[in-house]
Amino acid sequence: MPALAEVGVTERRTRAGRWKMMIVFLMCAAPVVASYFAYYVWRPEARRVFGTLIDPQRPLPDLVGTALDGTTVNLRELKGQWLLLTVSGGACDATCQQYLYMQRQLRESLGKEKERVDRVWLINDDAPVADALLPALEQATVLRVPPAALGQWLAADAGQALPAHLYLVDPLGNWMMRFPAGLDMAGAAKAKRDIERVLRASASWDTAGR
Repeated sequence: MPALAEVGVTERRTRAGRWKMMIVFLMCAAPVVASYFAYYVWRPEARRVFGTLIDPQRPLPDLVGTALDGTTVNLRELKGQWLLLTVSGGACDATCQQYLYMQRQLRESLGKEKERVDRVWLINDDAPVADALLPALEQATVLRVPPAALGQWLAADAGQALPAHLYLVDPLGNWMMRFPAGLDMAGAAKAKRDIERVLRASASWDTAGR
């Protein structure tokens, strides 16, 4: 009988330990879950969302890109920050240059919250980047990536190509929003409101820096 009693005590302790672990896990996960619930489920302003929410979200691929200085970077290393991302060839036509400009302006317009957002330009060909563009790219991440692999992660609207959009990736590494093609400055102002909303929704668990 004493042995059976000891077994019962051990089982009760094991169950109690499991419940404690579950409670600790839920406490840690609650801020993340709450922020995503606030943005994706309970959204009084949902009808005014400008960008397209990606469902299901697509995590950053295990894809290695090459920086302009020749160093290699796995896209998954970019996790930990919000990423405002554009895609184009290295020659960077007028639309590409406009998007790079809007990228920079959008980030700067966020004020103190801009430190939570990184600019990323993914180059999907082998064309060289003009020296005239380099000064504006000093605080941006610029990576040359294989176009086929990139197309398995990002997707454009029907009838559009990847360079037609700006994309938003969350700090967990999930592509979660695509802004409309042909973005102009009026559209950029609407995109800014979406970005400000997700930054507010994630403020309890996301901080600047990786």
